[in-house]
Amino acid sequence: MTPSPATASSRLWLVRHAAPLVAPGTCYGALDVPADAQATRAAAERLATALPPGARVAHSTLQRCELLAHDLQALRPDLTFAPDTRLREMDFGRWEGQTWDAIGKSAIDAWVAGFATHAPGGGESLAHMLHRVAAALQTAREWRNDQGAMDVVWITHAGVARCVAWLQERGESALPRSEDWPVAAPGWGEWEIRELA
Repeated sequence: MTPSPATASSRLWLVRHAAPLVAPGTCYGALDVPADAQATRAAAERLATALPPGARVAHSTLQRCELLAHDLQALRPDLTFAPDTRLREMDFGRWEGQTWDAIGKSAIDAWVAGFATHAPGGGESLAHMLHRVAAALQTAREWRNDQGAMDVVWITHAGVARCVAWLQERGESALPRSEDWPVAAPGWGEWEIRELA
């Protein structure tokens, strides 16, 4: 018996791209850096065997996620794939491509002090990122409600996974302080599975 959309349970797979090819200590949120190709293929192979039939895959439009989506699609052409700019990592504006040391303690302290509303490097505030991730979650719920108990897969970034954790635990109306922000996120080429509530 197929559960009705109203009672169906589905899962959200938060898949993080493989290790990016960028110097350690570099700020690279929205910077479009590639990921290690061999590690990406290995992640795609593991994911291809784990995903259930009928899953819908959405992916960040940054190339480190697109590469994983393309490798997965080659292995699982039965799945539905779609790019989604809302699944991109935070935009750090002028900080992108700089080392964290070069950005400087005073600039980072200003961000920490206004953690949710300050736009680091003139880029994107965390409040804005939470809003776009919340909108993507709503789209995933609507798709689930239309299709039944199908899983939704996001090939995305650590920041997006942390946004999902915050939104599911605290909601969009609560703005985080730096000390409240979730630290845990999937490792490179790994994933976590949450209920799509």
